[in-house]
Amino acid sequence: MDYSNHSPQAGGCGPSGLEPPATRTDATDTEKDPSFQDVFKEDCIVLDPMSVLPVQYEITNCLLPISHDAVLYPLDCSCLSHCSFEDGSNFLAPLLSPLSTMLQMLQECSQLELSLRLLVNSYCSSLQHCTSNVMDLSLGVQLFDKQNLKNSNMCLSKLRKMTLSSINLVVLALLNKVFNWRMVDCDLAIGLCSLLSESEVLKILWKVIDDTWQNYDKILAVAKVGANLCCLYGLAKEKDQFLSVITDAEWGIRLSKLEISMQPVFRQQLKSELIPVLVKNSRITPDIILQYCSTYDLDQDTVINQYITTLLLLQEEEEEEVEEEGSGNTEPHVFSGQALERVQLIITKLHSTRELMDSLCAAVFKLSPYNYERIEVVLKILEVADEHIPTFSVGQGMALLQHLKSYKRVAAPSDTESSYLLENNLVPNQQSQSRLPFHLLMQTKHFWKIICPELTEETFPTLLLITKLMKMCLDKLYMSAVNHVFEKKMKPLILEQRKRGQSHINNKDTLKVAKTMMRYIHCIQSAEWAAATAHKIAQELPPGHEKTLSLRFCLSLGETWLKDPNLEESTRSRVVTFLSKLKLQFQRSATENAVMCSQLSSSELLKLSGLPAKLIMALYEHSSVEQRFRDSASHTYPDLHAVIKEVASINNVDLLKIRKMLLEKWICKTGPAVTKEMSGGDCVSMEEDPDLMRVVHMLQACPMDNMLQLLTPVLSAETWPHSSSGPRLTFCHRTRALLCLVRLTDAVTLEAHTHIPRGQIQFYLKCYVFVSQLEALNIPYTVQSFLSSPKDGLVKGLWKNHDHEPQAVRLVADLCLEYQVYDPQLWNSLLQKLLSFNLIGHLQSVLDSLVAVPSLWEIPSFSRTWRSAILAPFVAASVPLNPEQQTTLHKTFVLLLKCPFVLNLDLIGIANRFAQLNLSAFALGTLLLIPCAQKKDQQIKGFLSLCSPLSVLEQVEELMSSGELAGLPTQIRDTVLSFISESGQQQQLIRTKHFSLLRHQLLSHGHLQQVRELVRCLLTNNCPEEASSLAREYMKHRDPHREQLLCISSTSPSKFIKEFLSVESGVL
Repeated sequence: MDYSNHSPQAGGCGPSGLEPPATRTDATDTEKDPSFQDVFKEDCIVLDPMSVLPVQYEITNCLLPISHDAVLYPLDCSCLSHCSFEDGSNFLAPLLSPLSTMLQMLQECSQLELSLRLLVNSYCSSLQHCTSNVMDLSLGVQLFDKQNLKNSNMCLSKLRKMTLSSINLVVLALLNKVFNWRMVDCDLAIGLCSLLSESEVLKILWKVIDDTWQNYDKILAVAKVGANLCCLYGLAKEKDQFLSVITDAEWGIRLSKLEISMQPVFRQQLKSELIPVLVKNSRITPDIILQYCSTYDLDQDTVINQYITTLLLLQEEEEEEVEEEGSGNTEPHVFSGQALERVQLIITKLHSTRELMDSLCAAVFKLSPYNYERIEVVLKILEVADEHIPTFSVGQGMALLQHLKSYKRVAAPSDTESSYLLENNLVPNQQSQSRLPFHLLMQTKHFWKIICPELTEETFPTLLLITKLMKMCLDKLYMSAVNHVFEKKMKPLILEQRKRGQSHINNKDTLKVAKTMMRYIHCIQSAEWAAATAHKIAQELPPGHEKTLSLRFCLSLGETWLKDPNLEESTRSRVVTFLSKLKLQFQRSATENAVMCSQLSSSELLKLSGLPAKLIMALYEHSSVEQRFRDSASHTYPDLHAVIKEVASINNVDLLKIRKMLLEKWICKTGPAVTKEMSGGDCVSMEEDPDLMRVVHMLQACPMDNMLQLLTPVLSAETWPHSSSGPRLTFCHRTRALLCLVRLTDAVTLEAHTHIPRGQIQFYLKCYVFVSQLEALNIPYTVQSFLSSPKDGLVKGLWKNHDHEPQAVRLVADLCLEYQVYDPQLWNSLLQKLLSFNLIGHLQSVLDSLVAVPSLWEIPSFSRTWRSAILAPFVAASVPLNPEQQTTLHKTFVLLLKCPFVLNLDLIGIANRFAQLNLSAFALGTLLLIPCAQKKDQQIKGFLSLCSPLSVLEQVEELMSSGELAGLPTQIRDTVLSFISESGQQQQLIRTKHFSLLRHQLLSHGHLQQVRELVRCLLTNNCPEEASSLAREYMKHRDPHREQLLCISSTSPSKFIKEFLSVESGVL
């Protein structure tokens, strides 16, 4: 660059060399550049006149050495420089001392300009004085005294040394002042620099430039001074360096006006590093960019590419700051328009767009994936350039962007997005809450991780368009949609139905969701994927109706897949295997659903859902079968027959085969246990044999003909008729079959198939039982031979030969009771045997029957056997009682009531035994049997004071509801309620189901004082309405007239109660 273009005021190197620094340009140029005006004014301390003037006077006298009496002639001069030597006088010697003093005072007051002038003027006057007098040394020696010449020379030498040393210091200090002034006086600076050495001047100039921080006006002035001096010194290399600084300073001044700092690249080689800073400033125009490139010889295409790329890669946080300051959502659109306009202005300056396209292709994925506006600018630039881009399709990107701009995301940003931002050094953006990431969808690597969480029925159409645009697998989208709808809608609905106890899909919402899922699955082109998706959903469903329907839908999809004519053999075999497994799953699920829908969803039954035959057997043996027979109340039980029929239909199970197996299992029971169960009365009632109950329940659902075909052959066959390897049949088996037939058929049908007279069915049934028991003792009898045999002889024969066998003893007792064999001697021995074999349960039944035979009361062992039969159950019983022990003790209490010798028993001891087993109601009932009234009342009060009256009432309701106890439960209840009223424990019954009993008793038999106590207790327990009702009812039953008076005078329940409580004290 020609230096004259930069600084015409300071002079330049032309053909004739360096122009004088004092040479000025015209006034216009001077006004344009005020830094070159002579404006330097030194800041210094005011001199003290009292100190300075005397010294100045001496200096003046030395520089004007004219005596007062001397006469000046024309052309004479009084200055020292024009004075001639005088004999014996030395004008220089007096000057040294005041000059030195004056210099010191001026420097102390920072009067550097005066110091410099003083030195220069003094030395020049002295030098001129000597040189004008001694033009030639040889001639001067002749004219003047040698000693005077020598003295003058010595003085001049001292003055020169002092001047030179002082000038160097003063110039350096003054030059520092000039450079640190607000505007550098270049002329003065050049003049001062000329007084110093070349190396020292350059060192000072570079130091000033280095130490100056971004004051480009000062740097520019100093650099121009340096360039002028380099022209003077002839230093071309140094001059180029100063010219480079001048260029940088000029750009620094220019950019600082645009609020851009040149410092990062000032005096640096990489001027392109400032390009990103330049393009961030909206005041920078493409012309400035191009001028910058021209100034620093930068590759224009590279810089333009960098300009455009950097323009599109502005930091996200800058935009966020702008948004926070109030620009809101309009800023991205403003940026989009401005950026596109600026790019269009400069892109025409490119010689080739290939490099720009490569840069933009890389830059587009460095942008924030949520900044659609900026991405759109890049894509539009790529679209305008019309270059082939191998990495991605610009048209596809623009279409994707249009879809995304109209879409509002529904899911929160995923971890994949956070990882992507972190890996690419991108700043998280608030727009991620409402926008999908463009890059992750465009690159398709993480496409499904972004799309799947967004799937809803509302967003599906847009996401389907995006998937089609990106040429992704539509089947996978439909599969993801199915999974999403299932997780977000179907599963919560099913769980809610389970909480409400619903086992079937019976609401519109669930049906609508199911249809949506099926519609998506039908849209899957791949039959394999469709079946797999439906199967996956079915696997995740909980057992129930929904799972069964899903598996049925899977089966239909699998069958459709199998019908595909293009299937390969390997695939076809795989489909067949899949369908076979799926069918098993469907059968198991349908079986589970059938069980669950019938309120039979126990873990034991559900475990057998994969084994339908065992499940059906378990259902036939369900505990509810026995409960149906034992429970007299009309409770609702599961319909086992319907469940069994449905399970058999689902799994293609042969029900007849299972029935035959179970019939064999339940009918053909042998051994002592069967004999014990088949004793006398137990056999006739079905309630003591659960297996017979199961047989009856199982065959109830069969047609009559089928049932008869199963049971009738058992009565006459020698072996089990329904299998080739069945057991040998006994009369025990026939008896059990006959019991079931009696329960299942009417008398006419039974007579037609078994030839048993309809009026003697129970009689024949007992005969079958006795024959089976004789058979168990290895005594061969048939029904006919038993009927024709004399019973006295049969009993005596059995007693004689088998009295050592408990089973035979029981049979003898049953035969004696059935056929009224009342031999006292036989019964005396028989009762002792029953007691010795500890057959307490059977003994109690026998004694219950013998109560009606007074002739046997006199036998020796009768009373002792009664006492033992009553006390024996207490020996084996312990707390807590099991159901069998509780039943035995209930029978014992009933037997106690029937005992002919009850007055001879230790009733207090028996009551204590009942109390020890926590049977308070039985204990109180026993105490009520005490004949002495005084003793009875004493024992009852003592007993009730030790136990909980409420527990006695509970046991009366729970254990004494049978009719065989006659009116004893009512007597026990009244006794307890009377005790509660007398002892003031009414509070225990308030808000219980027994309170109504207490209320009824007091209204019927209670005294006024007891009623008043209960009313107070009700009020204490915050039951005012109940208290008022009790008081009114009592007064209505006992004193209707007074009750009417109280009602008339009492306007509120509280006032009525108050007046009722005051009745006894005589207020009314």
